[in-house]
Amino acid sequence: MNELKAQKISALPESDWGSRTHVHTLVLMMVTLSGIYVCYLLAAPFFPAFAWALALAVLFTPLHRWLESRVKSPNLAATICVLVAALVVVVPAIFVGERIISEAYRGTATINTMIDSGEWRRIFEAHPLLAPVGRWIERQFDLPEIVNSATSWLTSTAASFVQGSVLQLIGLVLTFYIFFYFLRDRRALLDSIRSLSPLSEMDMNRIFVGVTDTVHATLYGTFAVAVVQGALGGLMFWWLDLPTPLLWGIVMALLAVVPVLGAFIIWIPAAIFMVLEGSGGKALLLTIWGTVVVGGIDNLLYPMLVGKRLKMHTVLAFVSLVGGLIVFGPSGLILGPIIFTVTRILLEIWSRQNKAAQAKDKAG
Repeated sequence: MNELKAQKISALPESDWGSRTHVHTLVLMMVTLSGIYVCYLLAAPFFPAFAWALALAVLFTPLHRWLESRVKSPNLAATICVLVAALVVVVPAIFVGERIISEAYRGTATINTMIDSGEWRRIFEAHPLLAPVGRWIERQFDLPEIVNSATSWLTSTAASFVQGSVLQLIGLVLTFYIFFYFLRDRRALLDSIRSLSPLSEMDMNRIFVGVTDTVHATLYGTFAVAVVQGALGGLMFWWLDLPTPLLWGIVMALLAVVPVLGAFIIWIPAAIFMVLEGSGGKALLLTIWGTVVVGGIDNLLYPMLVGKRLKMHTVLAFVSLVGGLIVFGPSGLILGPIIFTVTRILLEIWSRQNKAAQAKDKAG
């Protein structure tokens, strides 16, 4: 009976879905998809390392090419790039992290002293128009409890940071490990992706260029500009002798990364606070600096650093950055824009093919 059934299946035409060829193809497809899904589960914990390694590889590829032409060794060129990237990224991060924790503790202590001594209340009472606001704040909020909660959160966060330092170190080492192979084997990797893709070489090149431009625009046009804005804001805080300038400069830089938000969320309340303290001249200087220099540097640097590499609407940029941050964590700042860009290019390819098919049907 089984032999008769096998003969009937083998006798089916090759175009029939019950034929041996199609059955084998379906089985192979199911096994392949299952393998891809399992590989996804295995690779998911390493997405942050892959994302940052990809970003570093895009940024340091020009240097790697130049070194390859000089030392004639892809391994040595990639090793030099990894060492340079480590010096550029790791050393400043360690210094800034230590300073942030120190300034955060000092800032919390300063605020706690102001609340315990009642100085904040005297500042409001010195201005008749704002005195009702101060009394309303005192009625609505338990400020000492809020400060104590913030201090406890800061202490627990610092402890968690120390406890997680081993895992962070492993992630950092893994990032640079992957970064090395992304540089050294980038040509073979790109060729493998092209060979597996059903798209034409021209369409794959569009995707590769789109990913490269997105990484450049995200890191240079978003992160670099945000760092400059945070540095300029923190510098002014330091010059005006405001507390914890490094901490607030980093906060301004982080806010500047997100579209719609910006450094003004920090320096405007600081200027208002200085007015309440009676430092109107300093408040005016901070307002001019924040509006003209910190706010205007974006319009100056972004075209210089990004040029025409990326054209993304503000809403899409906001969704890709913030949504990527929510879904993937910090690595989503890279993965979010990349996924949006690749999806946009695939939709454009799909639309082009549909139009070509419709034109062919009309011509036929």
